[in-house]
Amino acid sequence: MTGNDLASQDCEPCKGGALPMPQDQARQMMAQLHDWDLSDDATTIRRRFAFKGFAKAVEMANLAAWLGNKQGHHPDIAFGWGYCEVSFTTHDAGGLTRNDFICAARLDALVA
Repeated sequence: MTGNDLASQDCEPCKGGALPMPQDQARQMMAQLHDWDLSDDATTIRRRFAFKGFAKAVEMANLAAWLGNKQGHHPDIAFGWGYCEVSFTTHDAGGLTRNDFICAARLDALVA
């Protein structure tokens, strides 16, 4: 499965008791994404977008927020002059789920 396949999928609603993805599976899923980093404990994926100025960083933050609302899977977003950092984790599961990778791939497709 390629990142484009992930980008064509929709997130599934989170259900109580969801388990986080095992670290080895998370590392395998990372091969489907570009420019994303996996946290050392394999519970979060993040990407930092660089811009010249503040307005583009705000637009990127708004785009990530819009995607989160559309998918029902909301990222953590930090931004400032020249950057926007988007992080995905499934808080209910205490780590990564397929939804995180779907949202990352969909965000990549939006900015491609």
